[in-house]
Amino acid sequence: MTTTAGRTIAALRSEHDALVATTEALTPEQITGPSGATEWTVADVLSHLGSGAEIQLAGLRAALGEAETPGPDFNQSVWDRWNALSPQEQATGWQESNAALVAAFEAIPESRHDELKVTTFLPEPVPLASFAGLRLSEVAPHGWDVRAGLDPAAALAEPATTLLAEHLSGGLGFLLGFIGKPAEAGEPAVVAVAGTPYSIVLADRAALATDAPAPTATFTGPLESALRLLYGRLAARYTPAGVEVTGNVTLDQLRAAFPGF
Repeated sequence: MTTTAGRTIAALRSEHDALVATTEALTPEQITGPSGATEWTVADVLSHLGSGAEIQLAGLRAALGEAETPGPDFNQSVWDRWNALSPQEQATGWQESNAALVAAFEAIPESRHDELKVTTFLPEPVPLASFAGLRLSEVAPHGWDVRAGLDPAAALAEPATTLLAEHLSGGLGFLLGFIGKPAEAGEPAVVAVAGTPYSIVLADRAALATDAPAPTATFTGPLESALRLLYGRLAARYTPAGVEVTGNVTLDQLRAAFPGF
C-alpha cells in the first residue's frame, strides 16, 4: 500500500508481530519485572496496549458502520476489566486484543483510506492515517518499553521510526503540544536532528518540524533516539554512545522538556 494510512497499518502489523515474538518468550519473572516505562511493569505495559486496542477497535468499528458509537463509560469499563486481570492474563490477552485491531485496519480497502474519518478524544473526527498513527504512537514506544525492560540498548524499529517522524511533523503534531514542556528547557530553541530534515522546536509549544527557522542547537545521533527523546524514553541508561546535543540547550534540558507518558 502506498497511502500514508496503508504504510502506517503495515507498520502496526510489523510492531505487533515483533512484540508477540518478544512476549511469548518472557518468563513469569520478566512479565512482572520492570519495563522501560517508569513505575510500570512489563505486564502493566501489555495491559495498557490490550485495553487501548479494544477501545480503538470500538471506535474504528463505529466509523465503519459496524457497531454503535461507544458510550461515555465505555473506556473506563475496559480499563477496569484489564486492570483486574492477573499479570499473566494481561501478558497473553493483549495479543488477541491487538491482533483484532490490526486485522480490522488491514481489512479496510485502500480506496477508503483517504475518505474515512474516525471519532477520537479530539473535538473533530480524524483521518484514518492519523487514527492509525495514534495507535502507532502507542504501540512503538510501549513496545520499546517491553524490550528495554530486557535490554537497555533496545531501539525503536523501522518502519515505525520513519512513520512516527512523519506523523509528529504532520497531522499528529498536536501530541507534542500535549506532552512537551518547552519552558523546562530554559529558553527557546530550534534543535536540528543531524542528517534528517527534522528539527525539534521549543517555543510557545513543542513541535517537530521540517520547515523550522535556523537551528540554535544540533542533536547528533540516530533519528530513532531523537524520537525516543520526544516520547520521554532517552534517559541516560537508554542513550546510545555518540548521542549528543550542542548549542544553546543541553541533552538534559531536552529530557526535561519531554518527560514522556
